[in-house]
Amino acid sequence: MTVEAFMTFCLHDPEFGYYAIRPRLGADGDFITAPIVSQMFGELIGLWAVETWHALGAPAPFRLVEMGPGDGTLMSDLLRAVRVVPEFLAAAELWLVETSRPLRALQRERLAEPPRWASTLAEVPSGAPMILIANELLDCLPARQFVCTEGGWAERRVGLDAKGDLMWGLSPAPGGFVPPPGLETVEPGSVIEISPMQESLGAEVGALIARDGGAALFIDYGRNRPEPGDTLQALMNHRKVDVLPTAGEADLTVHADFPAFAAAARAAGAEATTVVSQRDFLLSLGIEYRAKALAAARPDRANTIARQLHRLIDPDEMGVLFKAVCLHQTGLEVAGFGPLL
Repeated sequence: MTVEAFMTFCLHDPEFGYYAIRPRLGADGDFITAPIVSQMFGELIGLWAVETWHALGAPAPFRLVEMGPGDGTLMSDLLRAVRVVPEFLAAAELWLVETSRPLRALQRERLAEPPRWASTLAEVPSGAPMILIANELLDCLPARQFVCTEGGWAERRVGLDAKGDLMWGLSPAPGGFVPPPGLETVEPGSVIEISPMQESLGAEVGALIARDGGAALFIDYGRNRPEPGDTLQALMNHRKVDVLPTAGEADLTVHADFPAFAAAARAAGAEATTVVSQRDFLLSLGIEYRAKALAAARPDRANTIARQLHRLIDPDEMGVLFKAVCLHQTGLEVAGFGPLL
């Protein structure tokens, strides 16, 4: 099977998939996300959502959507932060796009008022502007991997060896395969990744925004330019482990392909901002000021808050590897980003 099919099975199979039966987030789990690192992350995303809502003309109603909401921490912090703008909350129709039953249970426990759930974005009602947030979603959308060999391009696959154990293999690339722009010439042995699912989501969100209006914020770790590299990794207990022996037991991710994702959204009728680092995005929203305010209110936690800030914005931590992009309706000025492309 292709790497794309392998990832999909390992993560989402109803009986054996990681997210279907055993997602483990947080310090005691397999991985930690920015909202779990610090409440500041979700609070600033709340500020961004309110600023975006005002830039849209304060529509009522509008859909407030989170895709891949994890354990609900981000949305919980967001909703707490925006309580100072009651008209925003009154206009918002909250939807969580989540397929995992265990994670839906965590979200139900964490959020004061049960949200509406959808298994796909297509299930969220249309007809009103949308403000969508997705943190560490794109990296969970599988990719296909192609290897440059001396004899041409081949596709990496997963199969069985003589003992029945999983093994890597190669097959000729499908007829008509063409490397993405900028990757036509690479060194033999190089791996390039193409994610039809990431591009499909970009097109779907772009079409919704073009039709109904709104904006969609995506934050993830990944590439802001075309480049080769095998980024498939398995995480267990906060450590990288071998992909094949841990199939279905570990979280699997690939880097987000921001250029291809944004290009698909533009082709569907939306606009897209430049891709900025998480560091620049959070600094532009005032995270340093929020950290100082929290430390002043809780001097006993000042060192912890400083460590959290460091984790979120330092270039050697999450600050540069993680990036942000916003898909939005034509002409919208979006907080936290540079000039429109």
